[in-house]
Amino acid sequence: MEERLQKLLSQAGIASRRAAEDLIRQGRVTVNGKVAQIGQKADLASDVIRVDGETLKPPEFVYYLLNKPRGIVSTNKRQPQETRRIVRDLIPHEGHLFSVGRLDADSEGLILLTNDGELADRLMHPRYNHTKTYEVLVEGRPSPQTLNAWRGGIELDGKRTAPARVRILSEQENDTLLQVVLREGRKRQIRRVAGALGHPVKRLVRVKIDFLEIGHLRPGQWRDLSPAEVRLLKEKR
Repeated sequence: MEERLQKLLSQAGIASRRAAEDLIRQGRVTVNGKVAQIGQKADLASDVIRVDGETLKPPEFVYYLLNKPRGIVSTNKRQPQETRRIVRDLIPHEGHLFSVGRLDADSEGLILLTNDGELADRLMHPRYNHTKTYEVLVEGRPSPQTLNAWRGGIELDGKRTAPARVRILSEQENDTLLQVVLREGRKRQIRRVAGALGHPVKRLVRVKIDFLEIGHLRPGQWRDLSPAEVRLLKEKR
């Protein structure tokens, strides 16, 4: 079955669809020996597709659920200046993986890693409304008015944050454990909102992406997604 080249490259884990288009524009993709063009279609069953001279093979998809520890960087490729460990150091898989649901180095919790570029694009695209659930320990004891302001959204960089679900899980003398559920994911959003409302974050753990839960995974542990979980993710609309 013929598919657009950028989709085939994305499915094979070579690059996201947008990055695959750049590869095609740069003349680095060929189909049956000829330089490919944007919008071109091909069939892996009958066409020979090469990227930088390497033949594209039918993908064997993998799906990992990782509990990222604090201090680990959420990137798949180590930058020259980066000395800290990255999430790819924790997964014994050769080849490229996409990270779905980045976390700051000082945050913890659930990250999905896969070489299925098409599914990764779907999970990261805001129109699919995948929720992300966090347990957030903040300084002090937020008032009902403060929690309502968080739920309704506040101004960050001139743009209002989307409504969030926020509820108290437990309270201590000097801090409060909150559950925060988001459908958007601006950079350091929870930390910035909490700080703006006067309750800086002491610890942040993502415990759920959509229906996928961290469960009993300890920091640094990972597991394969089940076929049923993969099917449910692909069926989400």
